[in-house]
Amino acid sequence: MRKCAFLIALLPMLANAIPVTLQNAQWKIQIEPTTLAIDVAPANQRSMRVSQGVEKHDVNALASDDAHAQWQWDKGTYRFSVALSGRDLTFTIKARAAGELTFLRQPGDAFGRGLILPLAEGHYVPANDPLWRVFLLEQMSDFDSSEALSLPLWGMDYRAFSLHWLLLEPFGNRMQWQDEHGALGLDASHRFSRLDSGRPLVFMLHLGDSLLDGAQRYRQWLQDQGRFESMAAKIAATPDTKKLLGASHIYLWSGGLLAVKDVADWEALRHTLSGQDKLANVLLKHFDKEARSTLTGPLDGYRKNVLVRALNDALLAQARSAWQTGRPDATQLATRYGPLRDEVAAAFGHVLTDDPAQWGDGLSIATMKQLHAAGLSRLWIGLGEGWEPGLWHPEAVRASVDAGYLVAPYDSYETALKSDSNPDWATAHLSNDAYIRCGIIREDGSARSGFLGQGRYTDTRCITPELKRRVVAIKERAGFNSWFLDAYATGMVFESYRPGATLSLAQHARDNVDAMAWIARQMHLPVGSEGGNATTAGGLAFAHGMQTPVIGWSDPDVGQSQKKNPNSRYFMGSYYPPEQPTVFFKTVPTKPLYQHIHFAPQTRLPLYQAVFHDSIITTHHWHTDNLKLGNVRRENELAQLLYNVPPLYHLSAGTLKQRLPLIRRMDTFFRPLHQRLATQALTKFRWLSDDRLLQETRFADGSFLRANFSATERKVGNMRISPYTVVATDNQGGVSDYRANDPVN
Repeated sequence: MRKCAFLIALLPMLANAIPVTLQNAQWKIQIEPTTLAIDVAPANQRSMRVSQGVEKHDVNALASDDAHAQWQWDKGTYRFSVALSGRDLTFTIKARAAGELTFLRQPGDAFGRGLILPLAEGHYVPANDPLWRVFLLEQMSDFDSSEALSLPLWGMDYRAFSLHWLLLEPFGNRMQWQDEHGALGLDASHRFSRLDSGRPLVFMLHLGDSLLDGAQRYRQWLQDQGRFESMAAKIAATPDTKKLLGASHIYLWSGGLLAVKDVADWEALRHTLSGQDKLANVLLKHFDKEARSTLTGPLDGYRKNVLVRALNDALLAQARSAWQTGRPDATQLATRYGPLRDEVAAAFGHVLTDDPAQWGDGLSIATMKQLHAAGLSRLWIGLGEGWEPGLWHPEAVRASVDAGYLVAPYDSYETALKSDSNPDWATAHLSNDAYIRCGIIREDGSARSGFLGQGRYTDTRCITPELKRRVVAIKERAGFNSWFLDAYATGMVFESYRPGATLSLAQHARDNVDAMAWIARQMHLPVGSEGGNATTAGGLAFAHGMQTPVIGWSDPDVGQSQKKNPNSRYFMGSYYPPEQPTVFFKTVPTKPLYQHIHFAPQTRLPLYQAVFHDSIITTHHWHTDNLKLGNVRRENELAQLLYNVPPLYHLSAGTLKQRLPLIRRMDTFFRPLHQRLATQALTKFRWLSDDRLLQETRFADGSFLRANFSATERKVGNMRISPYTVVATDNQGGVSDYRANDPVN
């Protein structure tokens, strides 16, 4: 009798230990409720384990049929709901209290033939690739999915089919790579936050046929949720967005008030600076020892540059002193630079060229004339030095707008500094109140330090009123017709536990999107940002950092963070001279590891374009423009043209002659193609050769592009494609081609 009673008591536990089976014509899934271990078997395929489960939990309230299952762990601590619909298996997990839950342990043998991974634009990671294994284990061992992945998904290629995980709740998820005897496993955990009580974890396993199926399923999900906005809709809402179609992207430097060419009489300039003029005396106080030495002795080209640079720096310091106070006023900021230019004209007009409107070097009327004369009819021009050059030279901004270009300042609100900190980081001077009241506060009560440890990261909702005031004031004074907001679209979001003003990850993301959307809709300005990660991409028209992301940030040999090895041949350079910083203009090779990871054509995939090609225009991060990494220049050009995304260049007055022919050559092929295809979805991608060096993309209107990444001619049907060449065929049968530039080692 005791044995029978024991068996009767054991029956519910045995029932709960039996896997739940969900199935339809496409596939069969078995889930172990106690551990969340998952096995899948597509039709006519063997069963395989895609998650080996976690530690066992007590199960109750289990119920299931062929399409649904639900149960609870630990008397309701977690509640699970699973639904099978066609090729989608959707999990919903709700937590009774705050806490962290590991929900997926993908074993190494689930890797398949290759991993489909949305790092920046996207990559195909072949199984057993040793360099990818090193990179993922050492440089991406533990990461936040919202910030590290451009799309909240990843997939596995099994040749006959593919499987794709979609994180439909994209915030609060951490991923960890595991070394399983040479194979790569992946653990995923979710943090249920007390700041977003009741928000469930939702993720999906999608059964696909092709490498792009996961991305395209995510696109469909966005459309179903009303979260996808087409480029055509953005153009209808903000008409100037149309100017992005066919536009190359340029960061323009040397935006100081004066250029060497503006000095008509050097001896008279030195005499005035050494005299009794009030403004001259104020400016001279900002000169360092080297700048003061130029006031006497011979003046060669180098010393002239030092003198003009010192003048420009002193003028910036003088302009900033009027508004970099504890409570900066946006109107005072925007209206200070013009009157100071008038003061310069009054004090130094006799030694400078006559027309202040013609002053300047990079951002100048003369530069705009040269760009237009080169036949460049569509450009997005960003001012890498922020909005100050536009306040010095509103006439040059107007000339750019009149030429048909979009011109935007680099602006930033994600870090707030105290008024006595780093005056050169002008955009981060938001007020002492913003530093104190809008800073992100951790759960332990400490403030979260801002970029590179300076200032504090900000709560976007709190800082947005200042954003609105400053954007309105600067636009009115400088005349910009586009805007660039640093960091808002990187997927980097924080919780804040400030009493009375708490902030969840999802709310921070919404606030970033709302700020960008306000500029687009209310100010009628096409808006761009860094990155473009899907979790924070709403409101964007363009994004910088998807085609080529930030590379080797913590690597001293690359030297982009605070750790630097300037003797390395891979060292990117410094932020000097300010009118043409070597970090942007010096061509360097990229390290073999990064060359393999980021630029090998055999492992690149247009995942982001499969979702957003007809919604968000993407290009390189400003650290790595088309000309920066010489040994991958050819692969970069072919890939961006194959994906139909624009090139990006850094340009200064000193590099116009050298770089304009390269920009014009690419523009001749790219501009008409992008004007036609920027509003078309990218529908297909395939490798056309076993070595994967011949590739094809197709678009919704029937156009297709083919790129030959190899050194030999390739043939596809009746089409012959020359080495290192991309061929475009439009939906009317028209054909054009472009051969990529040779690498520079």
